Amino acid sequence: MFKKMFRGAEAIAVAADSPPSIRSAVVDIGSNSVRLVVHQGHPRAPSMIFNEKVMAGLGSELSETGRIGDEAAERALRALSRFRWLCEAFAVEQVEAIATAAVRDAGNGDEFLKSARARGFDPRVLSGEEEAYFAGMGVLAAFPGARGWVGDLGGGSLEIARLGKNMVKQGVSLPLGVLRAKPILDKGSGALAKRFAKYLDRSGLEIQDKPQPLYLVGGSWRSLARIDMDAGDWPLQVVHHYEISPGRAVKLADKVAAMDEAAIAATPGIGSSRVAYMREASRLLALMTERLKPSCVLISGYGVREGIHFDALAPEMRSVDPLLAGTQDMGEAEGRFPVHGRLVDDWIAPLFADDGAEWQRLRRAACNLGDVAWRANPDFRAERGLEAGLHGNWVGIDGAGREMLGQALYTSFGGGTSAFPGGGALAGDKAMHRAVAWGLAMRLAQRISGGLAEPLEESRLSVDKDRLVLTADADALLSETVEKRLGQLASYMGLEAKAVGG
Repeated sequence: MFKKMFRGAEAIAVAADSPPSIRSAVVDIGSNSVRLVVHQGHPRAPSMIFNEKVMAGLGSELSETGRIGDEAAERALRALSRFRWLCEAFAVEQVEAIATAAVRDAGNGDEFLKSARARGFDPRVLSGEEEAYFAGMGVLAAFPGARGWVGDLGGGSLEIARLGKNMVKQGVSLPLGVLRAKPILDKGSGALAKRFAKYLDRSGLEIQDKPQPLYLVGGSWRSLARIDMDAGDWPLQVVHHYEISPGRAVKLADKVAAMDEAAIAATPGIGSSRVAYMREASRLLALMTERLKPSCVLISGYGVREGIHFDALAPEMRSVDPLLAGTQDMGEAEGRFPVHGRLVDDWIAPLFADDGAEWQRLRRAACNLGDVAWRANPDFRAERGLEAGLHGNWVGIDGAGREMLGQALYTSFGGGTSAFPGGGALAGDKAMHRAVAWGLAMRLAQRISGGLAEPLEESRLSVDKDRLVLTADADALLSETVEKRLGQLASYMGLEAKAVGG
């Protein structure tokens, strides 16, 4: 079993139902970039409220000199000074500073750490094994119950972890980040293949025969996925949970090798700092795919930084569904009334008794977000709801789920019963039909309740043979508009509408 080497300075030991109150930050001193990320919100799925990186290039001279270059160190230290000021301005309650391959391998790493401490941070230098562990924990945070492989590609190293039974079972580190791979690949793809095989064989990584998913962590992998997305027919621009077949992942290396830097730079979503290293990233992906033989390749938006946060949570908080936590947090922040999403879902649930577990959680997520567009211009509320569901910064949801979530909100905010423009390619007709029904039911709930709890507590929806029945304890809960929306829902479900007052 993988030995846990490190925990955050202070475990975030909060119960699953505790109010989200922690504003935390991670300062990540990597081989390529130095980054500050500030989070706030529900501890299980905190929202990113600030993200800034500086391409310091601490590892750019490591292969040649074994040291961090003076200019690179100065860029990083200037960034740390700014990050310290920002943490104070944001009133961050908890800061975790980490350093990875460049600092741990450089001959002058201790000197750099001393300068970092003078700027208000005391970075923890992660070993390669620890880095692999936290990358794995980040994937488990984003993909609850994930099994398989994790590949975390940075500037100075490539970490590979093995997941199983909600834990990181093994992790290794290879000195083959994109900065170190570049001079090797310049000698030919065969040279990089030999070096990769040599390091992997020496690592002791246990490679099993059963094909399992490979989760990719890191900005270079995400940029590589953008190139593949741009060439295909993937209907979403969300890179998290993007899936690539193993065969396509291997061929991607040849495709990238044939592209010039201008073509790579023209790909939407690729930062200029990543362009020069796509050849190395794609070739390393091909080598890893050929050796591990995964069942599929998935992009993870979570990695080491999120893994550190997830590792520090109490067990009961780790078990919270991140999609429901995140949507509840956003719904309460942007909605008018607390816990209204849960009330709406409970109210419409009798109509959807045959929803399986996955559809139940998607329906609850939609209800959590059921009030997010009320501040928008009335002519664009449907689009605002769609945007929140389809493109929200959610984890624990795939592309098909995003389409269902977006459709339910699109319909609920008046977008109609047809699929949203371009929708349905991933979810399919049956799922989209159900999402429209959720949206119409949510729309009815919002109308009868006005966003208040009492009307939902004093009325009920039920299906009686071929009739959709709305029973209200008081006639005042019913109106022409309420009955009109009841009729729309009933018609869509192939039922006859009936309203019964008290």
